[in-house]
Amino acid sequence: MQQPLKTICFGEILWDKFPDGKALGGAPLNVALRLLSLGADSSIISRLGNDDLADETKDELTSHGIDQSLIQTDTQLKTGIVEVELDDSGSASYTIKKPVAWDEIALTEENKQKVTESDLFIFGSLACRSKTSRETLYALIDTAETTVFDVNLRTPHYDLDQVIELLKMADVIKMNDDELEEICSYLKFDMNTLKDGLIFLSEFAGANTLCVTRGSEGAILLHNDNIYSCDGYQAQVIDTVGAGDSFLAGLLFQLFLNKNPGLALHFGCALGALVAGKKGANALIPQEAILEMLEKG
Repeated sequence: MQQPLKTICFGEILWDKFPDGKALGGAPLNVALRLLSLGADSSIISRLGNDDLADETKDELTSHGIDQSLIQTDTQLKTGIVEVELDDSGSASYTIKKPVAWDEIALTEENKQKVTESDLFIFGSLACRSKTSRETLYALIDTAETTVFDVNLRTPHYDLDQVIELLKMADVIKMNDDELEEICSYLKFDMNTLKDGLIFLSEFAGANTLCVTRGSEGAILLHNDNIYSCDGYQAQVIDTVGAGDSFLAGLLFQLFLNKNPGLALHFGCALGALVAGKKGANALIPQEAILEMLEKG
């Protein structure tokens, strides 16, 4: 019997505040929850405040059934909050509060051991905005078997020099087309096509797997010197919050369990499209719905 994929995500747990309500999120948590729903052994290293929002967070995480043993409590800083605005097309923009509890994620023997035992250690750039969480992340990367960097740039909360460092530490890299263009420009590489940028950045970072998403137009994957593409799947977009996170979860789950890069890319794109057609990042998406979308093409 195949063992479940063991994954640990690192970084922000926060509440997305919309004009009509709030929803639990944060890219690392969204990825962790989606991996859990697909059948992975999934957990997250993060930090909450000692407040009502933290209690609400724990209750919701309990309802999802995710391991909370690596989530720390901060007695000084509050649980993270993000103000989310959606434009007419459903695309999201974010105002991220600072400082909050996940800015102070501490290094512990327990989280070091858990990362060592995991198959995949997944992180983004946002948690690097503070010294404490950044130093913890760097220490954990050193203990990981396979590292996954979900670039996820959020203005003004990133430093491109730090992003370059993280690229060089990653075995798998995922970003969107705007991020690829920004990073290639910073590195003085004149990118004519997305494939040019993919190949350049893969060689620069020394990563065997690099994926670039293109919104509704799908994604391109470079894996072990082969390039795969998917033109995306049609969905009636309600909001795009968490769609890229679910894409990454689907891609990783299929890529590392079934070892089929082409299928993994299409699976991730279909899952991302289905999430964009629902409200919130962590809507229930049955695997049957993903398979049905794949069959329709």
